[in-house]
Amino acid sequence: MSTSSNLINKAVEQLSKFPGIGQKSALRMALYLLKKSESETVELSQALINLRTEIKFCQQCFNLSDGELCNVCASPSKDATLVCVVKDFQDVIAIENTGQYNGHFHVLGGLISPVDGIGPSDIKIPELLNRVSKGEITEAILALSSTLEGDTTEFYIAKKLREMNIKVSTLSKGIAVGGELEYADEMTLARSIRNRTSLGS
Repeated sequence: MSTSSNLINKAVEQLSKFPGIGQKSALRMALYLLKKSESETVELSQALINLRTEIKFCQQCFNLSDGELCNVCASPSKDATLVCVVKDFQDVIAIENTGQYNGHFHVLGGLISPVDGIGPSDIKIPELLNRVSKGEITEAILALSSTLEGDTTEFYIAKKLREMNIKVSTLSKGIAVGGELEYADEMTLARSIRNRTSLGS
């Protein structure tokens, strides 16, 4: 898509790189920004720059954070004996939005996938086991997608945690096989957390 302005064309090109944003939507966004005051556009630009330059990973759970600890890990109202193990930070957002979980999280940053050369030490499994070894955690909920990689990761982590005498449970099967947590509706996800299933030995 081309307009009479190279500056607009460049903005459209960049905006259309967002997921689900085509060139027509990108053009509408660019023209919308032009109609806003300069201060509002600058504020948006600065927010995006800060997002890239100042965002950190929580030193405890590896969730996105503004500081050394994320808001979940730093909250005194959260149950530190309970940890929910997820693939990515999008899953933390999805579970937190249900309002049905009051524990901590551990973000793996991926799943075990031998085909792709990703083993247990390539994601945050060693860090999880180290956390658990400190003795405060008594239960781990494995909230991983029902895919081959998710099941493989779940099996591996469950085995390791049971060896450490940790109660291990998984989401009830309200989540579709092959489904990603971030796309599950909040009601289904909340029910899956409440009705989590214990993973026996």
